[in-house]
Amino acid sequence: MTRRLPSAPPLLPGLDYVRPLGSGGFADVFLYQQDMPRRQVAVKVLPADERDPDLLRMFNAEADVLAHLSAHPAIVTVYQAGISADGRPYIVMEYCPGSLAQRYRIERMPVDEVMAIAVRLAGALESAHRAGLIHRDIKPSNILVTTFGSAVLADFGISSTLVRSEGAEVLAMSIPWSAPEVVAEQTGGTVASEVWSLGATVYSLLAGHSPFERRERGQNTRDLMRRRIARATFVPIARDDVPDALQQVLATAMARGPERRYRTAEEFGEAVREVQRAEQLAPTPLEVPATEWMPAAASVDFADTTARGPVRSRVAHEGRRRTGEPADATRLRRDEDSSISGPPPAPRRVWPWVVAGVVTVVVVAAVVALLWAGLR
Repeated sequence: MTRRLPSAPPLLPGLDYVRPLGSGGFADVFLYQQDMPRRQVAVKVLPADERDPDLLRMFNAEADVLAHLSAHPAIVTVYQAGISADGRPYIVMEYCPGSLAQRYRIERMPVDEVMAIAVRLAGALESAHRAGLIHRDIKPSNILVTTFGSAVLADFGISSTLVRSEGAEVLAMSIPWSAPEVVAEQTGGTVASEVWSLGATVYSLLAGHSPFERRERGQNTRDLMRRRIARATFVPIARDDVPDALQQVLATAMARGPERRYRTAEEFGEAVREVQRAEQLAPTPLEVPATEWMPAAASVDFADTTARGPVRSRVAHEGRRRTGEPADATRLRRDEDSSISGPPPAPRRVWPWVVAGVVTVVVVAAVVALLWAGLR
């Protein structure tokens, strides 16, 4: 399939275009300089000729989901969203200069760093799940790295409601990191399949390749990968510095049967924290919302296919004038109200100006009299 060329960057108020950052399956990402406050931002934009209702729905959902979840330290921050002058929806997000898309393939990532990333992502996913959402596309390329070097989860474009609404779904998958039941198209995604994908992603960061990938050329077609994932036989990572306990955590997360996996992303994160403690490492904080935090997904409309732009805010207020009341009556009532609510305004002081005028006239008259006397 021919790769789609990126569209032209749109003109956006308060933002100056810098350069392209990337092009995905249904959107382009550009780097812009924001004028106020001054900072670099990543802007995700739909192509100019895109009118597919499903893509508009997914784009709207991503903006709304990120607005609810981006306060989490391991989820990319969204600043604003709107419609460009040429009618293209866009999302302005935190600019993350790096990602894990290729790093794990070209360098041997330290085990302690990978475990810290695993716990951070577990907290991010647990937060999304408690809000009634699933990510559906967890993989190394969707883990970005902020300017402070922290890993954050991005690309919630194909998120959807949890199993509580099992209607028509958008089936999306990145096969190397998808659970057997997703590859078999038995489900579009569940908490259990998210735990699998998280385990497969952590496995990849340690192994330097996806769990069921083979080194031989021609052995990683979609069909062959599907067959290997369907069998779901865990192969330990070929690294001496990976603790056996961590190998067991990943094997549990990637068990073939969903019922044999960790029940939640939080359980997976806690299991990794136990390995950190056993290795004499400070456990990474597992950040999840407080119990009293209300589910944020209630106001996310996943069926919204409209192109939403800026809306002028309005503040509802009750007018003082009664319906059908003449203006004179309103003025009279206002005067009455002022007499009740406080003392009348102080009268304007006129006499200083009168005195000043009289003095001026006297002075001028005296000057004229003296001049007249001199002339005589």
